[in-house]
Amino acid sequence: MEVSIIKIGNSKGLRLSKTILEKYQIKDKVELILEKGQIILRPIHNPRKNWDKKFKEMSKNDDDTLLINDVFEEDTFEEWN
Repeated sequence: MEVSIIKIGNSKGLRLSKTILEKYQIKDKVELILEKGQIILRPIHNPRKNWDKKFKEMSKNDDDTLLINDVFEEDTFEEWN
């Protein structure tokens, strides 16, 4: 696919169609990868998005138990008071 380089203020850039943005789920940012004479644009996904909702759901389902022992279980934390 051929796209034109356009002037954006004092810089230049390229315009991506709405179809491409939707197909590749590109929102506000992309990762720019320079590799062997190529420029690769990769969508950035926020992997921690909505974690707060998922944690609440886990708690509601009693699925939020620790998988390892607490590393501080022997400490009393009195010095922190």
